[in-house]
Amino acid sequence: MTGTESSAHRDERMPHPTPADRALRAVADSVTGSRPRRPEDIADSSIPVAATVVLLRDADDGLEVLMIERPDRGSFAGAWVFPGGKLEGEDRREPDEPEEATARRAGARETHEETGLVIDPDAFETLSVWDPPPGLALRIRTWFFVAPAPGGEIDLQPDEAVAAEWARPADLLGRHGRGALTLYPPTWVTLHGLSAHPDAASALGAARIAGVQQFETVARRGAEGPILLWDGDEEWDPDAAASGSRHRLEIGALPWRYSRTAGPGLTAG
Repeated sequence: MTGTESSAHRDERMPHPTPADRALRAVADSVTGSRPRRPEDIADSSIPVAATVVLLRDADDGLEVLMIERPDRGSFAGAWVFPGGKLEGEDRREPDEPEEATARRAGARETHEETGLVIDPDAFETLSVWDPPPGLALRIRTWFFVAPAPGGEIDLQPDEAVAAEWARPADLLGRHGRGALTLYPPTWVTLHGLSAHPDAASALGAARIAGVQQFETVARRGAEGPILLWDGDEEWDPDAAASGSRHRLEIGALPWRYSRTAGPGLTAG
């Protein structure tokens, strides 16, 4: 057997990584590349900032969200995401304005550029801000907003998205759990939270009452693979006393497992 034939056989036995494989590898890399968190990490001005918009609408079967599929290249190759992207200079009105205000305009601009939909940033409810594990070579702090779906037809930009779909959050999570589509952890956790709401008014009202949720991520390796931790988990702060509390996402195997509880008596999703 020649070297070329041997390589061909190896390629047949070892298929190229799928988008889901690449997503898990990217998160797994955060376990080995991250460092302990510091209080200033959440407001680090040296890292890029992005905004994403979760558009909501009511359908016969309940609440639906707009998802777009990224092309099979780039940082989120092949993943299903909410519309959004990085903040640009044009998004900032005042030099010292709050980052959240700039992110609102960026979210509206990026959503229009990617989907053709025109949305009013004043209609947004701020849902969360996500900060990846510190110490990674590439970190992007991302603001998540929720908003009612506007009228108009979706007109995707091919460089930004290859497909779009309105779907129920629970259905998207189910497909992900079967390996039928690729999601990244912030998208997964956001869908998990939205799956509890029967309609858009409920989801928007809950976001308004809860205020901005801070997801300052710490990565650990568990027995089954990577675990992402957030404030409220007893292992998030190494100096905190043992409490039995959980706020984590276990992503080593499908379906992923999300747990959030204030103390003994674990609540999992």
